[in-house]
Amino acid sequence: MPNTLRLPENDFIQIRVSGRVQNVGFRFFTYQKARKLKLTGYVKNLINGEVEIIAGGPKVQLDLLIQWLNDGGPNSAHIKEFLVKKVKTDQQYTDFSVRY
Repeated sequence: MPNTLRLPENDFIQIRVSGRVQNVGFRFFTYQKARKLKLTGYVKNLINGEVEIIAGGPKVQLDLLIQWLNDGGPNSAHIKEFLVKKVKTDQQYTDFSVRY
């Protein structure tokens, strides 16, 4: 019987961030942080002034992204609140991008 290693599937989370998070480089810094953590997904501004992050990867890496937001995120931003929820996606992400 062959020995097969099954890698755990990545989790995906949606994060909605409010506060002073647009026009302060938030997407760029989030993009850099997510790439450093080897996450996939995207970050984009929403019409209501919030920023949406869809991020996928190992739970440990996702927790590091959440901790970064908890610590205030980029210096130029002021995060008032962020909400995290686990999501399912049929989308196949190969990297992390900024959406417009």
